[in-house]
Amino acid sequence: MSYVTVDGLCSIIKQNGEVGLVMLDLKGKLSVVMPAYNEEKLIYQNILETVETLSRFVSDFEVIVVNDGSKDRTKAEVQRAMKVCPQVRLSGSDKNHGKGAAILLGVTEAKGDFIAFVDADLELHPRQLEKYLSHMLDTGCDIVIGSKLDPESELEYPFVRRVISYCYYIMLNTMFHLHVRDTQTGLKVFRASAIKPVAHLIRTSGFAYDIELLTACSRRGATIESLPVQVVYVRDSRRIHFSDCWRAFKDTWAIFNRVYVKHYYDEH
Repeated sequence: MSYVTVDGLCSIIKQNGEVGLVMLDLKGKLSVVMPAYNEEKLIYQNILETVETLSRFVSDFEVIVVNDGSKDRTKAEVQRAMKVCPQVRLSGSDKNHGKGAAILLGVTEAKGDFIAFVDADLELHPRQLEKYLSHMLDTGCDIVIGSKLDPESELEYPFVRRVISYCYYIMLNTMFHLHVRDTQTGLKVFRASAIKPVAHLIRTSGFAYDIELLTACSRRGATIESLPVQVVYVRDSRRIHFSDCWRAFKDTWAIFNRVYVKHYYDEH
């Protein structure tokens, strides 16, 4: 892994208009939401790397790090990064509420016209957001998501996680008909106009929040497209356990009930 120095980061941010970098013409601000739980070993360096990366193709952005009740020094490390990077904001809670709840908190506080999700471990590197945003601008779609099941995706992560992802895809495709092959990859970009109106409707705080959020947006008319993704596995231990899978299964059926029985996400 390459490391970003503070001096190097400040130089890139200062000179990005002078060194010939091609900046995207977003005509608006980009908000990147980064949920974090017990990430003290990674978070400081990964925040700096995220800011450096974004500075190469976006002129106006913010990074909202949502500390989801971490028990370690995650909050202190984020505050340390804030002293270096004025684009970084800290949000969160002293209690752990789950990744979905952390993401949605970041969404409610985002000031951007475009809102992206990036995992704190950077298994899905934020450099890919340049391609996703370009695709959004070119096509006019409302949401662009990464897909591990795209044949052009480059994957370096455990076989067991691949099997879980594929089985869940089969289940979701049967139930929700979103016409995308993978809803669970953490890298996503939304137009704020598509996600802000439905954020308050999301009831799932765990791993199934993705499918609820995308379904809610789709029911309100948002267009969703997917692109290949590069995944580099960086964890030393498994973070997803059987209890997580079981909870996601139950949450998914609850979402199905809200979609097709209660019509909960439809505009009335």
